[in-house]
Amino acid sequence: MGDSLGSSAAALADARDARGQDVPTLTKAELAEMLFEQVGLNKRESKDMVEAFFDVIREALEQGDSVKLSGFGNFQLRDKPQRPGRNPKTGEIIPITARRVVTFHASQKLKALVEERVEPLPVDIA
Repeated sequence: MGDSLGSSAAALADARDARGQDVPTLTKAELAEMLFEQVGLNKRESKDMVEAFFDVIREALEQGDSVKLSGFGNFQLRDKPQRPGRNPKTGEIIPITARRVVTFHASQKLKALVEERVEPLPVDIA
């Protein structure tokens, strides 16, 4: 979250990272609030725009299309074949059915921007 996100960034919900520390989580409602503050849309228009944006992405994926957002990343569909799994309680081998999943691959630009802001994990040399 950059400084350009305004005061809404301070109100983000919290999640936990690999170190168990709170990290901000951006919600659709907060995106709409940021559009309201920064673009000048009214609150209803902001909410509708966020919903429409995600509807377009969802519909494209439902139709089997990839979604490429320049400078951000790509959403793609991947078919996963059936594979054997194991019931952890009984040890019984059970088939895990084939399915289609959505994957996201961040662009090099987004990866570089995120990497600039990451604090390295402390290395414990014992």
